[in-house]
Amino acid sequence: MRAFSIKVLLLAFSVAAAVIYLSSIKSEVYSHSERLQGIHLNNSFRNQEMLNSISKMETVINRLVNLMNKFEQKELVAQKNSEVKMEKKVVRKLYPNSALFKTWGDKLSEEEQKEAQDLFQRYGYNAFLSDRLPLNREIPDTRPTSCAAKTYPEDLPTISVVLIYLDEALSVIKRAIRSIIDKTPAHLLKEIILVDDHSTNEDLKEKLDEYINSIYKERPDLLKRVQHSKQLGLTQARLSGWKVAVGDVVAILDAHIEVHVQWAEPLLSRIKDDRTVILTPVFDRVNFDDLVVTPYTPAADAFDWALWCMYESFKPEWYALKDESQPGKSPSIMGILVADRKFFGEIGSLDGGMKIYGGENVELGIRVWLCGGSIEVIPCSKIAHIERATKPYLPDLREMMRRNALRVAEVWLDEYKYNVNIAWNVPPENHGIDIGDVSERKKLREKLNCKPFKWYLDNVYPMLEPLMNLFGYGTLINDKKPDLCIDQGPMPGNTPILYGCHGYSPQHCYYRTSGEIYIGGIKSHKYNSNRCLVDLGTINPGLYDCNVAQQKKFHMIWDFEQGTSIQNRETKRCLEVAMGEDGYYKLVVQQCSGQSWKIQYLISRH
Repeated sequence: MRAFSIKVLLLAFSVAAAVIYLSSIKSEVYSHSERLQGIHLNNSFRNQEMLNSISKMETVINRLVNLMNKFEQKELVAQKNSEVKMEKKVVRKLYPNSALFKTWGDKLSEEEQKEAQDLFQRYGYNAFLSDRLPLNREIPDTRPTSCAAKTYPEDLPTISVVLIYLDEALSVIKRAIRSIIDKTPAHLLKEIILVDDHSTNEDLKEKLDEYINSIYKERPDLLKRVQHSKQLGLTQARLSGWKVAVGDVVAILDAHIEVHVQWAEPLLSRIKDDRTVILTPVFDRVNFDDLVVTPYTPAADAFDWALWCMYESFKPEWYALKDESQPGKSPSIMGILVADRKFFGEIGSLDGGMKIYGGENVELGIRVWLCGGSIEVIPCSKIAHIERATKPYLPDLREMMRRNALRVAEVWLDEYKYNVNIAWNVPPENHGIDIGDVSERKKLREKLNCKPFKWYLDNVYPMLEPLMNLFGYGTLINDKKPDLCIDQGPMPGNTPILYGCHGYSPQHCYYRTSGEIYIGGIKSHKYNSNRCLVDLGTINPGLYDCNVAQQKKFHMIWDFEQGTSIQNRETKRCLEVAMGEDGYYKLVVQQCSGQSWKIQYLISRH
């Protein structure tokens, strides 16, 4: 590039010299012509022709010089752009292992990367990008196609929208407010209630107040604020919003959402028809990194025996309708709920004894079904919800979730509450975890004349399978190496191993009275299969899907009593520990040598 530019400059210099030389000739000719004008009149025409020719040559050369100057300028610009691109290509990736930058942020400078990563660690989503997006950005209409053609009555109930938050990014809250105002008919939107569960983010003080004041100019008194003087958790925040609401219907939402077009009308229309139904819209996922909306199809909101939420197919009769716009019955809700405000109170609102996070939505779902209401998912109502990489309340929510799940079990699950103990790997009786006072909730159950939980399993959620016929569960430890536990081993894989005891789910084992041993957790639903320990006839044991093991006629039945050997019923070989050639103990199947095992918890019945 540099050598080429030098050549261009030399050529331009030569052309310029020629122009100067021709100009001097032209001047000489003019001078000479004047001196000889009187004497050599006949030669004047020749001189004029010469001057004209020189002038033409000069014009051509000047054009050539101009073209070469323009060409040189383009080359300089191209060279500069190339250098800028080279500079951009060599920008250092400061956070190659950050979830934020896996598919986003290639063009950011180092300074921008630092700012984006700092905001990501604070909020769990891309607040850097959110701050640069329009508050009224357009999101795709992802509803089933027939929803757009539906019409709704004019005289629908009014709605109060509650937005709960803890240290959200200001731009995210503002976008949620903007989308609700823009996409909810003004005569239906009674109010938007902001519930702050004691945020520390300075942006959520004066700057949020300024935005609220700007909304007042558009819609006076539309926005209300509720601020907790200390952090009370999700359940209490939702209750705080519901208590100050005055609309006919209350929608309790997270603040990191954007509502879709015509989101409110199908909800309000359904509640107008039946005030005892608790509704939930269909979520679309907003990616935490690029904030792109990923559509979700309608599905039921379900849970496992640990009371963790999950999506599940509707019952077959919904699919038989062949109309995805129709409401679908659901065992529970995901957390975002819409209800008749007064009925919500009549049925006990939310359990105020639930702490911080988790389980309150499942408790509501079970209670509503048992006590005279129902739960439905409304496919024509869609809400885009940011899926956080991390939660704001606690870095590890399991301990609080376990406590809340055991509380729900004590009040509502009757003789099935032991399933929650098994799912959380706590003792079947006297688990010793403080679940708070449940007397008021038990009185509520009596007052509402609620049905037994067996009715719920039979009529609402038959796919939830009680964990019956278990002898014991928990960690399995050999007396020869009590510091090592049976572990499911690397996944994907089919070889269980010995590993230092840590007590998490990969080491949870279950021995059934029928002889199967499950390793690595136990499934809660009839449509799932567990993983069974098998004797493959080799030194190493196997771990396979129980249905596959049965089809392939693997040896999967074991005899075991607490404090004795684990012996395969067919091969008569035993599961034992042995020193490997590498000097480490390993799990083997071999001729029995009298080793004994103990499982963590024994079940006296069920």
